[in-house]
Amino acid sequence: MDKGKSAVHFYVMEMGDYYTYLSLAEGISDKDLSEKIKKIAYMEKEHALFWKEFLEKRGIKPPEAGKPALKILLMKLMSKFINPVVVISFFELGESGAIKQYYRFLKDEPLPEEERQKLKKIILDEIEHETFFARQINEKGVSNIRDFVLGMNDGLVEILGAVAGLSAVYLNNPLMVGVSGLIVGMAGALSMGIGAFISVRSQRQVNEAQKEQMEVIFDIAPERAVEEYRQRLTESGIPPEVAQEISDRLGRNKEAISKLLIEETDENEIKSGLFTGFAYLVGVFFPVVPYFFAPNSYIALPFSVLFAGLALTFVAIIISVLSGISVKKKVLEMVVSAFTAAAIAYGFGTIMQSIFGINI
Repeated sequence: MDKGKSAVHFYVMEMGDYYTYLSLAEGISDKDLSEKIKKIAYMEKEHALFWKEFLEKRGIKPPEAGKPALKILLMKLMSKFINPVVVISFFELGESGAIKQYYRFLKDEPLPEEERQKLKKIILDEIEHETFFARQINEKGVSNIRDFVLGMNDGLVEILGAVAGLSAVYLNNPLMVGVSGLIVGMAGALSMGIGAFISVRSQRQVNEAQKEQMEVIFDIAPERAVEEYRQRLTESGIPPEVAQEISDRLGRNKEAISKLLIEETDENEIKSGLFTGFAYLVGVFFPVVPYFFAPNSYIALPFSVLFAGLALTFVAIIISVLSGISVKKKVLEMVVSAFTAAAIAYGFGTIMQSIFGINI
């Protein structure tokens, strides 16, 4: 893509974002959130004007950039049932991609200094937008979506591998494969749930112990806490003189230093355990269900792989949206990994069937 085509693409993209954000903001009842999204919309319009001027200076007529009507309609419908911030994050897959494209354009193209500075500001604006939506998602508790899809992914991959291996052993008994898959899935869900419970609870206990220790240090030798914070800053790559200045300014501010030294967690261990275990069980459902209806495992296995593949694609899309990475790359990575694991498990099951002469 040459310079002109890239600029045209950027212009259309930014105008599309402007219309999209503005339309959604008008339908959000939370006035504060609505105003913030409107502000982002107007910033996107400023970005579009930069690319419009960029094109006009080079004798290229900017194309007509109308509203993405279908996209806006779909997002508005989804916003009635799902938090609008989540809807925007789900659809605006290009935000982090735009940052990478702009940065590449900045590095590769010989631009006048004035345009370079404006493009740098646009890149910072886009990073700010991405950070804003990520913060909104965390503040509204929607970050649990990430935990859910990751737990679901574990159930999908592990049980797909299990039923694939068992299919080679129980060729003519798909019900046995299905029941075995459910048993393994239930054990896995309990393991994941208990593991999440213990992990969150242990982290909370460690934090409480560290806070108690910090109270003692501040009471007996507050300079020790300040010095530990200074060392932590230095280890993170901050120049020693800057670390010294920051720690000196904090001084005896016990609350500030405690927050910076001790990792806080607001997670509820019971909720986390139940949430993770349930997510795992949802993942178990897709590869297991065909075995309760198919006459044999040969027929059940392809449907199991198909259902698991569709579910993995859905999971990959959500992970990509929440992480800001390429959807195609993530879908390919997850689906290929899962299918490879299933193929290896099937091969291992075939070997076991041959060695032990199982024919059920």
